[in-house]
Amino acid sequence: MPGGWYTTEELAALLRVDPSTLRRWRTARPPQGPPYVPLTGRVTLYSAADVELWLCERRIAPREGA
Repeated sequence: MPGGWYTTEELAALLRVDPSTLRRWRTARPPQGPPYVPLTGRVTLYSAADVELWLCERRIAPREGA
């Protein structure tokens, strides 16, 4: 995943979810989803590094032979 920042729409496309899913995660109590930076009432950005870490923390690696 390259460095930089994603908009809500860009990250939604990358994660293959609807942008409304990311908005719902942000407004949940407690907030869910990857860390974000609210720039304005309409613009929210996500750090590529934060998204990668968030995904890695949710990774499930089944053990072989289990």
